[in-house]
Amino acid sequence: MPDLLTAALGHAERGWHVFPLRPDDKRPAFPDHAAEQCTGRDPRCRAAGRHLGWEDRATTDPDRVRRAWSARPYGIGIACGPSRLVVLDLDTPKRSAEAGGRDGLAVLAELADTHRATIDPTYTVTTGRGGIHLYYQHPSTGPGLRNTAGTLGPMVDTRAAGGYVVAAGSTVAARPYTVALDVDPAPLPTWLADLLAPAPLPPQRPVVVDLGTGRAGAYVRAAIAREVDRVTAAAPGERNRSLYVAAVALGQLVAGGALTEDDAESVLEQAAVSSGLSTAEAYRTVRSGLTAGARRPRQVAA
Repeated sequence: MPDLLTAALGHAERGWHVFPLRPDDKRPAFPDHAAEQCTGRDPRCRAAGRHLGWEDRATTDPDRVRRAWSARPYGIGIACGPSRLVVLDLDTPKRSAEAGGRDGLAVLAELADTHRATIDPTYTVTTGRGGIHLYYQHPSTGPGLRNTAGTLGPMVDTRAAGGYVVAAGSTVAARPYTVALDVDPAPLPTWLADLLAPAPLPPQRPVVVDLGTGRAGAYVRAAIAREVDRVTAAAPGERNRSLYVAAVALGQLVAGGALTEDDAESVLEQAAVSSGLSTAEAYRTVRSGLTAGARRPRQVAA
């Protein structure tokens, strides 16, 4: 446990936001419930007045780190979004025929050669199964990057906003994650940032919600505008959480009969996609938030 505490403090000192993983496991230790199952009884959720997932709980505060890792031998997760990291996860084939027998490093090297680029040294971790994590700084300009699976090629995934990695110093299934090269993360190469950038959004037609006139209609229109602004103004790494909070709020109005579910879904999904979330991610988060909000209906007086 002292070694885990020392490692967690070291990562936090670099400005990387850490959070506890279950001992010897990849899964977050907290919270112990999904957003749609949040009852508000968890102390941190209750204090915040909303569900707090692992990304919200990640911290660089050394006092919080000491309290957590002095209690149990938690593994260490690094939340990539708040840490402004993009991590390339280079896997090893589990079967000889997979990816033609090539590992993620070989696939990345071929990709770099195609783009007449080099893979320069950066902070590197060897994973428990023999894979490699290459840590890079998230670009300071351009679109926010999110997790990908196979976008760069087989055996190559990425972790960015909305994702996390198991940090060096941890073990998973008794296999250690170790630092292979201890240098500061290099800036993400431009050619990789271009390949990972989300596709441009198609033109969006605004959703028009007919709420009629009167005080109730004005109240609901203001509520919709407020929640749409919450989503579109959210910073990278905060968009999914902001969308969930907005969906909970509008879900309460849906349950109270002031707004139709279709209208709530339409305005929130459009706002989410326009802010950079994928359609699939937006749909899942909106559905979860509306379901949670429906447990606490909010009626609007006429």
